[in-house]
Amino acid sequence: MNERATSASGAARSALSLRGRRPRDLPTLQRWLTDPTAEWRRWDAPYFHPASTTAALQAYVAQLAQTPPSPHQRVLDLGGQCVGMVNRAEEDPAGGGWWDLGILIYDPALWGQGVGTRALGLWVQATLEETDAHVLTFTTWGGNERMIRAARRLGFQEAGRVREARLVNGERFDSVRLDLLRREWSPPAP
Repeated sequence: MNERATSASGAARSALSLRGRRPRDLPTLQRWLTDPTAEWRRWDAPYFHPASTTAALQAYVAQLAQTPPSPHQRVLDLGGQCVGMVNRAEEDPAGGGWWDLGILIYDPALWGQGVGTRALGLWVQATLEETDAHVLTFTTWGGNERMIRAARRLGFQEAGRVREARLVNGERFDSVRLDLLRREWSPPAP
């Protein structure tokens, strides 16, 4: 195992938490979010045009620097380091109890080690505690099998599939939506 993999493996076992964004997180967010060659961009909505994604993310980072942290976005803190973010948005109409979740882990050295499942579980728990959520959804594309597995490990079920809706590198993939009802949630053991 190489040094980076050993370091990432140790980090994956470190304490994972969700917290509000801090000013010291901005350089990390800037670096990962605005890098058009970052590996995570091959998995998070790669069907959008790279140039427009880069422009949108640059604007997003600039907005982060000018606005206070939102309760609907959190930093993933692993061993004291910002390694990603989670977000949620209430689906219309407001007060209907439907919240859509998102998660992003930047460093591929942390993928495949359960960090995403742990982070998504923390975010589900926080969302159920902090909102009126009756149903949570999570949407991805069929090629992002790691995220689909993570959601299913936590009890999400496939709620819908739009066949061949996403074009990635000349290949067609389904758009996949998973859902979880509040009454179905069982927090994972620590």
